[in-house]
Amino acid sequence: MPLDWTRHIVVRWPDPDPAHIPLLRQASIDAVVLDAPNPAFETACQAAGISIATQPKYVSKRGLWPGVQRSGNRSNADEVASASREPWLDANGYLVALERALHPERPAVLGYLAGENPEQMVPFESLELALVEARTAGGNYILSIDPRYRRALLSGDAKALAAWKSLGGAAAWLKQNHDLFGQAAPPAISALVEAGMPTSEIANLLYRRNASPRLVSASNVPPPAPGRILALVAASLKPPAAEVRARILRHAEAGSFVVLDSTPDPSWKLLKKASDRNFYSLGKGQVVAYHKRIADPSEFALDIIDLITHRRRPVRLWNALAVIPLFTAGRRPGEAILHLVNYSSTGGSAGRSPMNQETQARVQGHYAKAALLRPGQPPVTLAVAKRGSTSEVFIPAMDRLATVVFT
Repeated sequence: MPLDWTRHIVVRWPDPDPAHIPLLRQASIDAVVLDAPNPAFETACQAAGISIATQPKYVSKRGLWPGVQRSGNRSNADEVASASREPWLDANGYLVALERALHPERPAVLGYLAGENPEQMVPFESLELALVEARTAGGNYILSIDPRYRRALLSGDAKALAAWKSLGGAAAWLKQNHDLFGQAAPPAISALVEAGMPTSEIANLLYRRNASPRLVSASNVPPPAPGRILALVAASLKPPAAEVRARILRHAEAGSFVVLDSTPDPSWKLLKKASDRNFYSLGKGQVVAYHKRIADPSEFALDIIDLITHRRRPVRLWNALAVIPLFTAGRRPGEAILHLVNYSSTGGSAGRSPMNQETQARVQGHYAKAALLRPGQPPVTLAVAKRGSTSEVFIPAMDRLATVVFT
């Protein structure tokens, strides 16, 4: 069977042994990347229906090990923020979206390694998180097992085996529901991106601040769509060619916000001054011009949400400080999909407690029905309430991933 880098589960497996095959099958592994050829292991894999894969050259090595960032002796209690503090999440879903925007001709596959930071304790269950966040964003992750985790697995450690079994269940569910993932995010906040860190960090924080943005290559500026593209983010780009800048500004002329950090045109009509940016009238819309290059992408992401207002943002969550949502189109007309990825280590089934509080979510659009889908659990019908231009649902206790299909 040909290897499908968008669908199949692939793992790096150093020091292979044919005796490891049952362990690989337990995690729904479809293919293995080896450090060196091993004929006996390769023969055993072939007999078990597991492929030997060669990693493509285009695999992105960027990425941070996902989860709630810890320092010192922080406990799980730090993952639930107080009114003045919120957890910092290391997340990589935006990298998949970035790869898909810049290279639509190929699968978006992440290949960062576990255990690169010897001071970082990698929870066993976080390998499942690495796979889940990549797949929900429409890409894939080549599973990399922390050496401590691998030793624990091979020695039969109960916690390691429980996390591995949970990974296998999630992997099988992700493959079975492949068509739920990789749908387009709404264009309400459309961010232009290019190779390099500046626009990548803006994309990262737009995701982290739950703006559910659509990332678009700066070389392929979309046509204006007033009422659908509410804000076109064109900050931190290399100076665009005159033709590209004109295509960007057409969005303001048609009625959208265009956000820049380049020199404003003296012909624009000044509407309002702020300490870090000015607002200009252009055609039916506005240009928001920052005085300097964006130094704080986190605050900038909040500015963008404020610009379009909470009332019009694609998705909004309550009671979910360690959850990153992604709201997308559905697989057919009249359908929309909300993915919720839980980064807290308090969520999961591998010997840990699920997030045991309801999550309130609102998405743009009016829908009559909502079905909650989760790995290892039967579908649940959710009540849907109309709230202005949005539909609201309450999601019960969730593990690592919850997907809501609206119709």
